[in-house]
Amino acid sequence: MNNAGSNRALTYSSYLKVPELLDLQQPVSAGPEHDEMLFIVIHQSYELWFKQMIHEIRQAQRALDASDLPRASALIGRVRVILKHLVSQIDILETMTPLQFGSFRDRLEAASGFQSAQFRVLEALFGRRSEAMISHFAKGSREYQMIDEALASPSLWDSLLRFLSRHMPGIPQEVATRDCRVQYEANSKVEDALLHAYQHSIQVGGLGLEDLSGLLERLTDLDEGMQEWRYRHVKMVERTIGAKSGTGGSSGAKYLASTLFQPSFPELWSVRSRF
Repeated sequence: MNNAGSNRALTYSSYLKVPELLDLQQPVSAGPEHDEMLFIVIHQSYELWFKQMIHEIRQAQRALDASDLPRASALIGRVRVILKHLVSQIDILETMTPLQFGSFRDRLEAASGFQSAQFRVLEALFGRRSEAMISHFAKGSREYQMIDEALASPSLWDSLLRFLSRHMPGIPQEVATRDCRVQYEANSKVEDALLHAYQHSIQVGGLGLEDLSGLLERLTDLDEGMQEWRYRHVKMVERTIGAKSGTGGSSGAKYLASTLFQPSFPELWSVRSRF
């Protein structure tokens, strides 16, 4: 391939910035400790996949805004597959024993997964709203700004509810136009509307029941995938450091466990008892 406007041919290495990418793994332990490289590579790859998931979810929201259900469903399905991959990477991380992690853990100092701005953005896209999400970041920093913007913007669930409110009856107006900065609370009228959507052939831009119910199932898959990721993350932390505090002063596994079994799209789960 030739790069337009340049005498240099575009190569695999230059296109993907491979030399720069491979220079980003900088262990801080003395030696360095062998397993620190694995720890860095896994977490850097997480950040790349977080970036991709944010990219996909925001495109899915745009598809919902355009009433393009097949496109939205395909994008949400892709995010679910990425989540499965992230879970599988925990298997790799768990090949590192607690003693091996302990050999360099103290060198991490205040560094903590709580400081992953991209994961906070992902949580916001999944609907979480809490000032604690932004408390680890300096006001005015790039990270603070990107999280703050995500907290002020519609979540994926908000985008779905707005889509449904335009095309079918039953979604309360106060839900469709709600303040996105406020934590969403499950609504019985939304559950009623979802039940209707599952049980009746609703025409949406020429699309019918199969397309809409398929989209709802993809969202259920996605919600389950995020809960699976949280569970595996908790067990990995417990396996590695037990009940110790996490790096950066976090409460470690205790805090992570508190996030389990909290669905992002609650009515998609509660409606199932009515099928």
